Amino acid sequence: MIPGINRTSPSIMDSLLPLLSESPFAYPFRLCIFLTATTYVTSVVTSNVSQVDRLWTFLPTIYTAYFALGPLWPKEPLTIAGIWVPFIPFVPAELEAQFPRDATDSMTFSPRALILLSLITLWMFRLSYNTFRRGLFSLNDEDYRWAVLRTQFNERFGSAGGKFIFQIVNLTFIAATQNVLLMGLGYPAYLSVTQTGEGGIGLVDTDYVLSLWALGILAVEFTSDNQQFVYQTYKHAFLGRVKNNSDSQSEAHTHALRAASAVAWPCAFPETDLKLAPADARRGFITSGLWSFSRHPNFACEQTFWWLMCAVPVFAELVSSGRLDTMKETVNGMPDARGLSWEGIITSLSTFMEWLFNAIGISSSTSTARTAYSSLPSFASHELTHFLPAIALSVLFVSSTAFTEAISTSKYPIPYSAYQKRVAMFGSVPILGLFPIVGLVSLPVVVFFGWNGTFEMASRAVKGLLEYASINGVWWRLTTGHVTREKMEVLVWGDSESLEGKDTKHTKLG
Repeated sequence: MIPGINRTSPSIMDSLLPLLSESPFAYPFRLCIFLTATTYVTSVVTSNVSQVDRLWTFLPTIYTAYFALGPLWPKEPLTIAGIWVPFIPFVPAELEAQFPRDATDSMTFSPRALILLSLITLWMFRLSYNTFRRGLFSLNDEDYRWAVLRTQFNERFGSAGGKFIFQIVNLTFIAATQNVLLMGLGYPAYLSVTQTGEGGIGLVDTDYVLSLWALGILAVEFTSDNQQFVYQTYKHAFLGRVKNNSDSQSEAHTHALRAASAVAWPCAFPETDLKLAPADARRGFITSGLWSFSRHPNFACEQTFWWLMCAVPVFAELVSSGRLDTMKETVNGMPDARGLSWEGIITSLSTFMEWLFNAIGISSSTSTARTAYSSLPSFASHELTHFLPAIALSVLFVSSTAFTEAISTSKYPIPYSAYQKRVAMFGSVPILGLFPIVGLVSLPVVVFFGWNGTFEMASRAVKGLLEYASINGVWWRLTTGHVTREKMEVLVWGDSESLEGKDTKHTKLG
């Protein structure tokens, strides 16, 4: 017997088995482990680590559907010769007990979870369409960034060491971490189901508001994806003609516009919406349309969408518990600021802070930071942890976007550096997702001013909002001289005449 080992203590497998058979997440855990192993082995066999990328479009919907459609699934896992059959869901007793019940005490559906499933299914269609048209469903296609990372590892650790380090990254991050993250995106549906089962929380106002915003976000994200695709189509068509010397500049431009128009959806037409010119193709990256307000509007919308998905059950709980009403009553009951006197302001702030501390579980009589900090976990474990999937996704996007931009800067050092200084990485583009809500509210304005007048006013207002709601844009205006601003904007948005015949990739700002 090995000293220090207690034979009677449960093994790790004894602790894990209930998670894979009895817990509410038994099926998601099993599926996640199976897909992690499958994608890793497939990536090694094919020497292509983008296998998990092809699952991004489907897995969040599958995990969400598992919880949202729980009453449809069997209660036991399907096995053949004692071997579990993957992808066939089952509902353990512990999860079944948390589902809402109908009059006959049978499992029934959660309306909130079904709303989430509908939105995430639309998200899946959008992403699948964009992935398909770019040819990324091909098993031979690999994200270009992995080739760059391989090269960097080989240069730093040598050929053998680089391959070993890359396989560690492949197993731990590309295969495992991303699969766990995709599983986590189904958590809002689970939370919606358990809320309905325990507290009888029906649909509330925030469900409709956040859902409309999410629909708007999907529309904006689809538009940004399409604008990027239209630009890339124009760029390759134009540069291909020029490189082959088969056309003049104007003929190549006309041909490229025709090719780009053929793949354009509304709000992404190359002439009217993006105003593409030969200078844009030579620059190498898109800076018009939504991309003039954000360097990655699609990434900004993607993150916002999943923050909204996590927010739906959280706000439903806040509304049903009356905590939002308490906040409203507290704000309405605050003493008047007494002509903006310091006494009135301090009194109002102290009243609000007292409500805030009580709302998050910190007593207003707390006198030390240690006591206040010790009170936070109960609040964090109740609400903040519900946003962990969105937080993890944002961490992934911020880190991967930084790596992507490092590659772009190496390809277009001067213009892309100017673009980074002038335009925010993510910016305030997700605000545009509110247009379904704003549209409903502004119907009287449309009736009074007419469609054209309202559209023109809205366009000017939106452009100003996106520009000045960006800290990056405001800071740039405050800290950059007039001459430098002009040169920088030529690099970012230069017209065809100002950039005609110039090497914009290496033009200095002066």
